Amino acid sequence: MYIAMVSAECAPIAKAGGLGDFVQGLARELSIRGNQVEIFLPKYDSLRFDRIWGLTKVYEGLWVPYYDQWVHCDVEYGEVDGLKCYFIDEHARENFFRRGKIYGEPDDANRFAFYCRAVLEFMLKSGRHPDVIHCNDWQTGLIPVLLYEIYQGLGMKHTRVCYTLHNMGHQGVTGDSILRQVGLKPERMMVMERMLDPVNHRAVNLMKGGIVFSNFVTTVSPRYAWEIQHTDQGMGLQGLLQYYDRKFGGVLNGIDYSVWNPELDPHLPQPYGPDTLPQKAASKKALRQRLGLADVFKPIITVVSRLDRQKGVDLIRRAIYFSLESGCQFVLLGSAPEPAVNERFWGIKREMDSNPDCHLELTYDEELSHLIYGGSDMILIPSVYEPCGLTQMIAMKYGVVPIVRRVGGLADTVFDANYSDRPFEERNGYLFDELTESALEAAMGRAIGLWFRFPEYFRQLRVNGMRADNSWNRPGQSYLDIYHHLRN
Repeated sequence: MYIAMVSAECAPIAKAGGLGDFVQGLARELSIRGNQVEIFLPKYDSLRFDRIWGLTKVYEGLWVPYYDQWVHCDVEYGEVDGLKCYFIDEHARENFFRRGKIYGEPDDANRFAFYCRAVLEFMLKSGRHPDVIHCNDWQTGLIPVLLYEIYQGLGMKHTRVCYTLHNMGHQGVTGDSILRQVGLKPERMMVMERMLDPVNHRAVNLMKGGIVFSNFVTTVSPRYAWEIQHTDQGMGLQGLLQYYDRKFGGVLNGIDYSVWNPELDPHLPQPYGPDTLPQKAASKKALRQRLGLADVFKPIITVVSRLDRQKGVDLIRRAIYFSLESGCQFVLLGSAPEPAVNERFWGIKREMDSNPDCHLELTYDEELSHLIYGGSDMILIPSVYEPCGLTQMIAMKYGVVPIVRRVGGLADTVFDANYSDRPFEERNGYLFDELTESALEAAMGRAIGLWFRFPEYFRQLRVNGMRADNSWNRPGQSYLDIYHHLRN
């Protein structure tokens, strides 16, 4: 089967969050199963070019409609860890993808709308007619709209679209001029049955367009699928998702065990696995040395996260102090996009700089994250909402016990050591429900207490998590089943 993955991100060359890991992991799994998979990305100037092999221009003179003009693009091809990638290299005077970053520009909607039109124009002109185009999040929401409104009439008749929602908190709500930009008629699209935003009736909702026009819609965990249909986690699109229930489902993400595996990880001083768990101590020692922590008999609790309100930053802040009060060490790796949150954590960092039991690394560092997973005992994920979460799955593979709030994919993957109805060999962490400091502290207290008082039980929780199968094997098959359903 010929599958085109269209996304704003793909790890490791263009990654801002879990979307990049999703595209890389699923594309690799589908390729391993014998499918022809091609990934389409903007050619950002911030790409990790050192990870792209054989980057060459393969299509010159791609002219893409833009309002009443045409914009010249080229298309380049390169391989990323064996994955086939095409890069749209636009030459617009707006320099859509020469901004030094992936997101965060005032004209993001225009940038990615142009990208959607350019991808389909390239597919048409180069004779690429995928069996399935797999689109992701609001940035590619216009692909199914344009396919059925324009490109199907130009010959792309058999292509179907699977559309995955990674985060309902960002829907691409923008003005209707974006429709004219890509050649769609506002009077046709600005109705409730198509792309009109359900809250702001003067705005276009790009994610809504993707949901309405795609053939199947997925999200990244079964629990999150239920939440966005039946609670305010749907961010205004609950009714739409209920209406399209027949073409909607949740597929839990996987993690790439060729990247995240302590038995193979080159970033660790010594490999280890569930049968060689004592060798994890070498990573704990190396982490303490790198971050200047005291080498003492204490558990290390960590947070590896983007520091925004979705991730529960107020509870993360409280967890730092509670960990230290409870005789633990604490490590944080993450950056805060919001200035007020950033300043708050820099204040804590300055306060803790001389503390031998605490280190805050307020940046994004993929290589360091491997060592943090390798050296940690517990990881905290107190999310307000969490569509899937890869952090807890990665942590468990490294023998780290997760302490999480019972939402989204966290509830689908973490099973409480004390209160789960699963057999003990499947229990792997600690959960809490309320978004309060007392609920957080109760869960942390149970985990910390087990580490100090019953080390053998704590060790078994580690091993349970390491032996769980959170690979792309099952979700890869689920997506193939969806693709075959669409083709038939």
